[in-house]
Amino acid sequence: MQVDVVMPKMGESIQEGKILRWMKKPGDKVEKEESILEISTDKVDSEIPSSAAGVLTKIIVPEGETVEVGTVIATIETNASAARVEASTPPSVPAVSQTPSSVESPIKAVAAAPTAAPASGSQRESDRFYSPLVRTIAKKEGIALEELNQLSGTGIAGRVTKRDVMDYLDNRSTKPSPALGRKPEVQRVDLKDLQRKYPPPLFEVVQMDNVQLKMAEHMVRSVHSSPHVEAISECDVTRIVDFRSKNAERFEQQEGFKLSYTPFFLGASIRALKAFPIVNSSVEGDKIIVKRFINFGIAVASRGGLIVPVIKNAEEKNFLGLARAVNDLALRTGNKKLSPDEVMGGTFTITNYGVFGNTIGTPIINQPQVAILGVGAIKKRPVVVPDAEGNDCIAIRSIVFLTLAFDHRIIDGAIGGQFLEQVISNLEQYDFSRTF
Repeated sequence: MQVDVVMPKMGESIQEGKILRWMKKPGDKVEKEESILEISTDKVDSEIPSSAAGVLTKIIVPEGETVEVGTVIATIETNASAARVEASTPPSVPAVSQTPSSVESPIKAVAAAPTAAPASGSQRESDRFYSPLVRTIAKKEGIALEELNQLSGTGIAGRVTKRDVMDYLDNRSTKPSPALGRKPEVQRVDLKDLQRKYPPPLFEVVQMDNVQLKMAEHMVRSVHSSPHVEAISECDVTRIVDFRSKNAERFEQQEGFKLSYTPFFLGASIRALKAFPIVNSSVEGDKIIVKRFINFGIAVASRGGLIVPVIKNAEEKNFLGLARAVNDLALRTGNKKLSPDEVMGGTFTITNYGVFGNTIGTPIINQPQVAILGVGAIKKRPVVVPDAEGNDCIAIRSIVFLTLAFDHRIIDGAIGGQFLEQVISNLEQYDFSRTF
């Protein structure tokens, strides 16, 4: 029996995916749940398992192409003796832009059928196919359907891609109004031009991979959107270090993974977010959207770049629940087993550059959030502390520097500083009865 392999729907708002690489070739045997390809959405790269065991007989959509969810991209024959391997062919379905899209917000698809909504309110519908991504850009930029129909497409079968639309916007004489203007993007530069400008062997020009490009775009837009302010304080985590040292072995025997400091920082931050709900918000125009739930993003360094998986409804989890969630997300990030939904919807983020030995950092806000907590390396330092009689003395304590980067549009220095001090108080007076 022949089974179609289709581009999976990786999230509720994900409408398309790009094939990064095929891990099997036509004629290879595959097992059920064995990874056969790697795809990229506008949120995360993921390895996709086979839905059936058999022989991969045909790859329909090659590497580097982007197609809509539900598109047949390959076929598997479950009866190995009946398998007839076919040569790979170009995709026979409408392909969309080959340029990775932004990680800022999910694209809401516009149906491609003749009854679909036009890209602008005054436009008549066209029989020419435009991907949901191209239609979304056209609507945002105020490109009339008549203008879109005149573009020469460089995609498969002459279809218009994101690059075609962006090139048109750069070259057309009448620029869109500021209200409809494009958000800042990472400039695309021709690789061959740069290789001529920076010839080997003194230079090496390397193309950003998909994750690097998405991260670059996201960071540029964050700095453009939010006036960043940083508050930095030191925190005495000696009690937490001692507690972890005494209980690390018992915890690992009980849970099967090592006890890290991350759950302590998460727990302290969650309690502070409840006390300062404006830090758990986002901004849309002149409105503040305060979230009554806490979706905690955790920046994780993966082989492909920085990924921020999200613990949904973190405020509902106890210490063990947070520890298990952190371990699970870290493992699946490394194995590329995350779904796009698991890197979406965050309301607050923590980034731990201390794991690399860095003491202080100034992180960039993960849009559309309004704050991010940076955690430095925990190091022993001489500190002045009061003795039993209240006199100053010098003691060796475990100290960490915490940085809160916040959006000065809605969070002023007073709120930012008070929030950070609340996190520090929660850590220094951590209630270990809430652990395990």
